[in-house]
Amino acid sequence: MTITGRLRAASCAILTCMQVRVLYFGILRDLTGCEREVVQLSEGARLHDLYGELEQRFPKLHPLRNSLALAVNHEYCDATVALRNDDEVALIPPVSGGATHDDSTAESLLPLIGQYASLVREPISRAAAVSAIKRPQDGAIVDFDGTVRNNSSGRPTLHLDYTAYEPMALRQMEELASQALADFAIRDVRLIHRLGRLQIGETSVYIVVASAHRAPAFEACRWLIDTLKKTVPIWKREYFADGAVWADGEPFPPEVPVAGGSASK
Repeated sequence: MTITGRLRAASCAILTCMQVRVLYFGILRDLTGCEREVVQLSEGARLHDLYGELEQRFPKLHPLRNSLALAVNHEYCDATVALRNDDEVALIPPVSGGATHDDSTAESLLPLIGQYASLVREPISRAAAVSAIKRPQDGAIVDFDGTVRNNSSGRPTLHLDYTAYEPMALRQMEELASQALADFAIRDVRLIHRLGRLQIGETSVYIVVASAHRAPAFEACRWLIDTLKKTVPIWKREYFADGAVWADGEPFPPEVPVAGGSASK
């Protein structure tokens, strides 16, 4: 055991301790050198206490505190939230960014299928998705087909890798679908995202909306893809002839708390 480990164990002998599981995604895996770990904290510790300890161990996390989101048990949380023993805490960089391709230590749960959303590794069947949702009363079926293009900023792209915080991603997609059904005059919706390696021209994300009229269907479809790209924890890595890079991540919307602050009220 290291000196730090002995000191921590001695401290826990005096104070009541708990353990939380910490997951790192995207570029954070490169910065910390790990994908997951168990961290011991004093009973009653909050998310900001955990993040402060991680910053001491990994100083490169400090400049990122205002751009990273924190999730506890698959839900975005404010840094003031109190932690409990065996909580799962995820450090989430902007979700349009990438993750390392080597995910061998993570448990692959795919396919994950909810009421409205799915995460899959196989090619997405657009025709099957439309057939499953279309009904005689629908006057409009609007879809969005996100495909892998052959370049990024003028650089020829070889392929992409998509990875995700899978349980949370499905949960977030289900919540987006439910919100769209509540906020727009639409009848039904499906969201499908593919993970793994995708080649040029393949579909990475497919959204289909059914409605009696075209206007709300268009509005809902646009809102769904725009919000998904900002809030659902899915990352992509782009591969080129001379190397690989993470796609630029968009800032989280105001309602998603970041490590260095609280959500907007």
